Amino acid sequence: MSRNRKRPDSPEPGPGPGPGPSCVSLRSDQSKDDCMNFKGEVRSSLKQNKKRPDSPEPGPGPGPGPSCVSLRSDRSKDVIVEFKAEVRSSLKQVHQQSSETPGGPSAQQHQTQLDSIFLLLEDNILTFVKDELKKIQKLLSSDYPECCESQREDEEDEEQRRSRESFVQITVDFLRRMEQEELAERLQSRSAGPKLKSNLKEKFQCVFEGIAKAGEPTLLNQIYTELYITEGATAGVNEDHEVRQIEAASRKAHRPETPIRPADLFKGSPGRQEPIRTVMTQGVAGIGKTVLTQKFSLDWAEDKDHQDVHFTFPFTFRELNVLREKRFSLVELVHLFFPETKEAGICSFQHLQVLFIFDGLDECRLPLDFHNTQVLTDVTESTSVHVLLTNLIRGKLLPSARLWITTRPAAANQIPPDCVDMVTEVRGFTDPQKEEYFRRRFREEEQASRIISHIKTSRSLHIMCHIPVFCWITATVLEDMLGTREGGELPRTLTEMYIHLLVVQAKVKRVKYEGGAETDPHWNKKSRKMIRSLGKLAFEQLQKGNLIFYESDLTECGIDIRAASVCSGLFTQIFKEERGLYQDKVFCFIHLSVQEFLAALHLILCYTNRTTEGLEDFLGDDYRHSSLDDFLKRVMEKSLQSKHGHLDLVVRFLHGLSLQSNQRLLGGLLGQRENSPETIQRAINNLKKMNTDKISPDRSINIFHCLMEMNELSVHQEIQEFLQSGTRSEKRLSEVHCSALAYMLQMSEEVLEELDLRKYNTSEEGRRRLIPAVRNCRKARLRGCSLSEISCAALASALKSNPSHLTELDLGVNHLLDSGVEQLCGFLQSPDCRLQTLGLRNCSLSEINCAALASALKSNPSHLTELNLGGNKLQDSGVEQLCGFLQSPDCRLQTLRLWGCGLSEISCAALASALKSNPSHLTELDLEGNNLQDSGVKQLLDLVQSPDYNLQTVRWRT
Repeated sequence: MSRNRKRPDSPEPGPGPGPGPSCVSLRSDQSKDDCMNFKGEVRSSLKQNKKRPDSPEPGPGPGPGPSCVSLRSDRSKDVIVEFKAEVRSSLKQVHQQSSETPGGPSAQQHQTQLDSIFLLLEDNILTFVKDELKKIQKLLSSDYPECCESQREDEEDEEQRRSRESFVQITVDFLRRMEQEELAERLQSRSAGPKLKSNLKEKFQCVFEGIAKAGEPTLLNQIYTELYITEGATAGVNEDHEVRQIEAASRKAHRPETPIRPADLFKGSPGRQEPIRTVMTQGVAGIGKTVLTQKFSLDWAEDKDHQDVHFTFPFTFRELNVLREKRFSLVELVHLFFPETKEAGICSFQHLQVLFIFDGLDECRLPLDFHNTQVLTDVTESTSVHVLLTNLIRGKLLPSARLWITTRPAAANQIPPDCVDMVTEVRGFTDPQKEEYFRRRFREEEQASRIISHIKTSRSLHIMCHIPVFCWITATVLEDMLGTREGGELPRTLTEMYIHLLVVQAKVKRVKYEGGAETDPHWNKKSRKMIRSLGKLAFEQLQKGNLIFYESDLTECGIDIRAASVCSGLFTQIFKEERGLYQDKVFCFIHLSVQEFLAALHLILCYTNRTTEGLEDFLGDDYRHSSLDDFLKRVMEKSLQSKHGHLDLVVRFLHGLSLQSNQRLLGGLLGQRENSPETIQRAINNLKKMNTDKISPDRSINIFHCLMEMNELSVHQEIQEFLQSGTRSEKRLSEVHCSALAYMLQMSEEVLEELDLRKYNTSEEGRRRLIPAVRNCRKARLRGCSLSEISCAALASALKSNPSHLTELDLGVNHLLDSGVEQLCGFLQSPDCRLQTLGLRNCSLSEINCAALASALKSNPSHLTELNLGGNKLQDSGVEQLCGFLQSPDCRLQTLRLWGCGLSEISCAALASALKSNPSHLTELDLEGNNLQDSGVKQLLDLVQSPDYNLQTVRWRT
C-alpha cells in the first residue's frame, strides 16, 4: 500500500513544486523539525505579531486549500463518530487479505498491514485533534455558554469523555509552554466547572428543613420562599435575646428600607460605583442564612445567576474549625473540599473569577487576628487555616476573589469594617412571605389556608414565624395534628407548639426506628431516657453559653451518637462522614429555642422527680423542698440576674410546662405532678408582683409572656379594654399592665400619634416599663419620668431600632448623665433619624454632653428644627461646640432655647459668628437667664435688624 497515494478524503498537499508528502504524514521530511522548534516558533510568533492567543494560524503558502491545523476545515465534521467503524472495516479487509495468502502473511505484507493501520490511526487522531481544538476555541470564547458544554458532556459515553479530558489536559500543557497562562486557567476552569456544578447541584438541590442527616428530603426549589434581605444592618451589637431581636425584625420589615435580591449581592444598590469584593450578611439564628447560601450556590450550579463567576466554593466555619490544627495552601484547601479542581489540575486562580462563601462566622473557633497575622500572598504556600482566612479576607491573598460571609450580628465585629464592602441583613419572612411558605409546603389549598388562619390568631406564633425554622416547626406540628384523628385543639402558645414537636418526634422515633405502631403510647423506657438526657445536655450547655457540642459532651449526658441521629427533628449532626474530611463530629439543636425548651423540660423534670441533677449551684440545695410556685419564682429571679436575658425563654417555657393541660399533652412524661389551681394562682400572682428594677423595660415584657404561656389572659383583656376606652387617665395601671401595654403598642401595625407617659395613671416603675412603646410613635413625651441609666439604654435601643417614625422627643427634667446623652447620640446620628423637635431642658447636661450632642447633630443636621437645651450648665465652651452644628450648610434649625445655661458675651459672639455663616433658617433664639453683656447682645440684635437674616426674635433678659 503506497504511503503517498492520494485518498479521496486526505488533505490537500502542501505548496511547492514537487509531489511532496501529505501534510498529515507523521513521517514526512517537512515535519521533522517542527515539533522540536514548536515552542520557540510559537512564542516568537506571538511576540512579533501579537495575535490573539486563541485565533487559528493561517495555512502555509499561497495555495487555496485549508491548512492542516485549521480549526475551520470542513473535513473534520462528524468524522469522530465514524472512527471505530472505519478502522474496524479497514482492519477487517487487511486481515481478510492476509488470511487468504498461503502460508500466512509475509514480512512485506505485515509491514503493509501496519502502515495501513497507522495511516488510519494518524488520520483519525488528527481529525480528533482538529475537532476538539475547534470545540475548545468555542469554549474559550467569551460569548460561548457553559451550559452547552454541560449538555455535550451529558451526551458523551465514558470512553469519549476520558479521551476528551486527556486531550484538554494536553492542550493546557501546550498553552502553558506557549506562556498563555490565562487561557490555560480558563480552559481548566471550563473543564472542571461543569463537574463542580453537577456536584453542588446534587448537594444542595434537596434540603431536610433543619435536619442535616435524617428525615425526608425536599426539593429546595419546591419549597424555597424568598427572604426579606436589606442593604445595611443595625448599628452596634445587639445583645438582646434573639426572640426579642426577631420581634424587632418583624417590626422593621414594615418600614421603608433598601431591599436587595441575592442575585444583586455583588452589585449593590443602583448608582453604586465602587466594586464589591466582600459582602457580610447578618441575621439571627434560624432566620435563613444557611439556606440562602445553599440557594445561591444552587442557582449558580443551575446556570441561573452569577454566571460571570467561574467557580463558587461554599464553606462553613463548622467545617473549617475541625482543620484548625492542619496546614494547607489555599489551593490545597480548595482541592480538599472540591476535588474536581484537583482532578482538572487547577493550581492557580489568578485569572479566574472565584467566589468563596463562608457560612456561620459566629461558629468560628479559629483565631482570626487581623493585626498580628503574617502577610501571605502566594496561593500555593502552606500555612494554618486561620492565616489563610485572614489574608483572604484582608485582600492580601487572591485579591481578585469575591467573598460572602454570613454571621449572627453579635459576631460581626470579628471582621474589621474596612475589610467589608457591603453589609446586608436577612430579616426572615415578611407577612406575605410567611403565607407563601405554607402554601408552598402544603399543596392542598384548604389545609394551607387553615394553618395560615390559625397562626394569625396567635400573636406569638405569628411573630415567631418570621424565622423560617419556626415555620418548619409549625408546619411539622400542624401537619401531624391535622392528619390524625386525635388532633385536638391546635396549639396557641409557644409551649404548646414545642410540646407537640416533641411528641411528633417521639412518634417518628417509635415507628421509624423501633418498629412500633402509630397507636402505641408516646413514651417508653428508651425514649424517656433519651429526652431526659437531651434536657440535661441542653441545660448544662446553655449555662456554659454553648450552642455547639462535641461527642464527649453527649457522652457525659448518657447520649450515644446513634441516638442523637435518631432524634432527627430536635438534634442534628453537623458534619457528614461521606467525604472523610472531619476528625470530630459536632452537634447542635436545630434552633436555640429548641435547646431552651428542652432546658426548661429538664428543670421541671428535676423538680417533679425531686432530683438534683447538678442544680444545687443554680438554685441552692433546698429547692427540692419548695412548692411549685416558689420553684418558679426562684428560677425567674435567677434569670433576672442574667445580664442579657439568655434564660428568659427558658423561664417562659417553664411557666407553660407548669400547667396541668400542657403536662397532659406530654403524655405522662413528667410523672407525678403538683399543680393545683391554688398553686398555679400563687405562681401567677408572683409574676404580677415581680420586681424588675434592675433589668431593662424590654425584658420586663417577658413577665407578660409568661402569663400568656400560663393561659392567664386577664391582663391582655384588660389592656385591650383600656385601649378601647375613652377615659384612659382614670384607670390605674399596674406595672405588669404597663409591660403588656408597651408590648401591644410597639407591635401594633398602626403608628401611635403621641406617647405621653405623664398621662398614664401608674407608678414611676410603670412609666419606665412603657418606654419600649417609643418604637412605634410619632411624638414621645417622657418629661420628668426619672429616667435611670438602664432606662436611657432601653430608650436608645427603642429609638435606634425604629428611628424613622419619631418626629418629636421631649426628655426634659430627667437626670440623663453623660452615658444617657451618649446613647441618645447614637439615635440622632442615624441616617434614618427624622427627628424635628428635641427637648432636653433641665437634664443636667454639661459642656462634655454638649460636645457629643453637637457632633451627633452635625452628622445628620437636615431634619431638626427646634432644640431646647435650657436649664443646663453648658457654659461658653459648650455653646462654642454647638456652633459647629449651626454652621453646617445643611442645618435647618429654626428655634434654639439656651435660657439659664451660664453663658456670657463670649457665647453671644460665637452664636453671631455661626449665624452669619449660615443665616437663612434660625428665626428664634432664647438666651434668658444668662449673664450677657450689652456688647454681646448688640451683636445679635444687629442680626435681627439686618434684612439679610431671618432671625426675628432674641430673648436676652438676665
